Amino acid sequence: MFPNPGKADSRRKFLIKSAALAGASAAAIIPRMTSAAPPGAMEFPVPQDPTKVQGRAIGDDGGYGTRSQFETEVRWRFPTPTKQSSWSMTPLEKSVGVVTPSGLHFERHHAGIPVIDPNRHLLFVHGMVNKTKKYTMADLRRFPSVSRMHFIECSGNGLTEWAVPKLKTVQGTHGLLSTSEWTGVPLSTILKEVEVKDGAKWILAEGSDAAVMTRSIPLEKCWDDALLAYGQNGEAIRPEQGYPLRLILPGWEGNTNIKWLRRLEVSDVPYMTREETSKYTDLLENGKARQFTFVMEAKSVITFPSGEMKLPARGFYEITGLAWSGRGVVKRVDVSTDGGKTWQLAALQEPVRPICTTRFRFPWWWDGTPAILQSRCVDETGYVQPTIKQLVDVRGLNGPFGSIYHLNGIQSWAIASDGSVTNVHHY
Repeated sequence: MFPNPGKADSRRKFLIKSAALAGASAAAIIPRMTSAAPPGAMEFPVPQDPTKVQGRAIGDDGGYGTRSQFETEVRWRFPTPTKQSSWSMTPLEKSVGVVTPSGLHFERHHAGIPVIDPNRHLLFVHGMVNKTKKYTMADLRRFPSVSRMHFIECSGNGLTEWAVPKLKTVQGTHGLLSTSEWTGVPLSTILKEVEVKDGAKWILAEGSDAAVMTRSIPLEKCWDDALLAYGQNGEAIRPEQGYPLRLILPGWEGNTNIKWLRRLEVSDVPYMTREETSKYTDLLENGKARQFTFVMEAKSVITFPSGEMKLPARGFYEITGLAWSGRGVVKRVDVSTDGGKTWQLAALQEPVRPICTTRFRFPWWWDGTPAILQSRCVDETGYVQPTIKQLVDVRGLNGPFGSIYHLNGIQSWAIASDGSVTNVHHY
């Protein structure tokens, strides 16, 4: 019923066979770091009956936990020419709940992942302020902190899908989306301390990577809910997510959440950097470009069943997926099993948090005939997730006069009579 069962089963059989050869009478279970173990796991021999032998010793993992050797999901890197300027996608089809494991959070890098010593890292705050300041990481950790659950979505999530369905799985079509608990200092705390001058309207946020990633951020957002995050899911933020310091702008496109943050310059105008002029803008048919399209609008996707899966037989299934909105709380998710002819209300799994992914569930009896599954998100502002056609009618198609970013159209999965699931466009 689930994707790629053959690969997982063959690996499991291999491990069981290895354990049988080792014998159940082994006095101790010794881990082995081999290429057979998936990333993040250690391989251990598998006894025929775990109640008849001692388990492995505490600390054999080096003191930092590992995942089961039977869990194989990993991020998938889109095949760009270089690994430094590329992106990797979260395996949403394997996700449970709404939190993304830190090791599976999607990545988007413009010049690779820098190695930064937190003891030498500084955050410089200057420009239209009365008190220019430099903060060490120790300085920042002395301020009162907060923890919040928020999704981050790359504005290019789904960029391959504007004209025709191209990628086969939900990891490919929607995997530039992840959710973490972020911990840090509200940026408003720092702005109060440096005393922002009257007339200031923008902040330039700058990263410490080799691309020196920079974006202009309206000051209003910085005062509202921006966070200087040093924690992710209960530990230090991961290097690929901005260690040791990342700017978190809840609900705004991922590239504005500047990683490896080193500088904030307060100004009265935007800086028109490369990443907000030639990049991260959408050229329209009239020659003008959509610019500073910060907010990620309401969106949803069914993660089960989804592309490349196969339902084994007619019968009961629970359709499930994720919904989110950069404007606040997900108010409702509708599910269609007939290609949008009729819609029914899905159940939302509590808690439903603002600017956070929400899991939805819908019971479905499949009668074995072809079907098209869709989901549609409505957020607290009343915004209704559009079809891809509605977006194309406004912005045009991908290319010299089309869109690349902010594709939040309704995703369609076609179920064939043999149970196979494929990515389709259906309006």
